[in-house]
Amino acid sequence: MEAVGLLVALEARAGKEADAEAFLKLAQPLALNEKATLKWYAIEIGPGKFGIFDTFANEEGRNAHLTGEISKALTARASELFAVPPQVEKVKVLTKTPLKG
Repeated sequence: MEAVGLLVALEARAGKEADAEAFLKLAQPLALNEKATLKWYAIEIGPGKFGIFDTFANEEGRNAHLTGEISKALTARASELFAVPPQVEKVKVLTKTPLKG
């Protein structure tokens, strides 16, 4: 069950919007390989503004993700792709709906 998550706000550097989007899309296979990551979303909020939302069953899973391959890749390319450091918020999942369809 999804109990905790991360909400990460990202603002692309001017002229790096396409690179930031491509980077996020390329991270999806890494998320699939993380056993503790239950759901992982890369989103576009608006022009040059992106985000990541992911969920975990517990704090241990969330911490594993924070030291995993996506986090390492994001840290390595953050100053190149993003205008400000990623804003990482730890969140608690209060409730959710089941997947429909």
